[in-house]
Amino acid sequence: MLNRRLFCGCVSFALFAGATAGSARAEPAECAVFTPDRQKHTSPEEAIARLKAGNDRFVAGATVNCDLMAQVRETAKAQAPFAAIVGCIDSRVPPELVFDQRIGDVFCARIAGNFVNDDIIGSLEFATQVAGARAIVVLGHSSCGAVMGAIDGVKLGHLTGALAHIQPAVSATKAEGKPSSKNDAFVQAVAETNARMAAADLTKRSPILKALAEKGELRTVAAMHDLATGRVKWLS
Repeated sequence: MLNRRLFCGCVSFALFAGATAGSARAEPAECAVFTPDRQKHTSPEEAIARLKAGNDRFVAGATVNCDLMAQVRETAKAQAPFAAIVGCIDSRVPPELVFDQRIGDVFCARIAGNFVNDDIIGSLEFATQVAGARAIVVLGHSSCGAVMGAIDGVKLGHLTGALAHIQPAVSATKAEGKPSSKNDAFVQAVAETNARMAAADLTKRSPILKALAEKGELRTVAAMHDLATGRVKWLS
């Protein structure tokens, strides 16, 4: 009986070890770190498609597990992200998780209300012209507190100046009902307008980003994340 137990235990351990080794060899393609060559051969459309596929996995609860420490080692001396994302600081909208991306995949710039200013634009010029990212996504989200604050004209320290960047979207959005933060439809409409305007501003305000777009080397789009479903809706 003892020998039989010992034998079974050895077999179980061998099967476990084999399965573990097999899993390591069969690591998903999504785990491959982006290299400069791979980045160069990724089109702007492919970059957006990769983000869309990642969000599909996120919503389906089928996110990919990778050896993150292996990615840390592979990216320690260089990086070649395929996209850049401008998102809100909201804790419920972490871009890497929403798009199921990992270390070395995407640049992320986060600011309340996902607006763009000179600092954000400069960061994106680095991400694209210098570091080679092929797409930029301006990611807004539902029930955005910064948008609500802009609608209600909130005044609070340095936040006052930040919310001023969202005011053009408030002014450009027609309200169905009272233009208030309590009007959910209006808040959503302003958030979408804000994301669209921010995306459009990138090529209007940056000759560098405009030139990349005109050469077909960069695509800039706006999108909205739904806090209730996790789904990203693409606006452009």
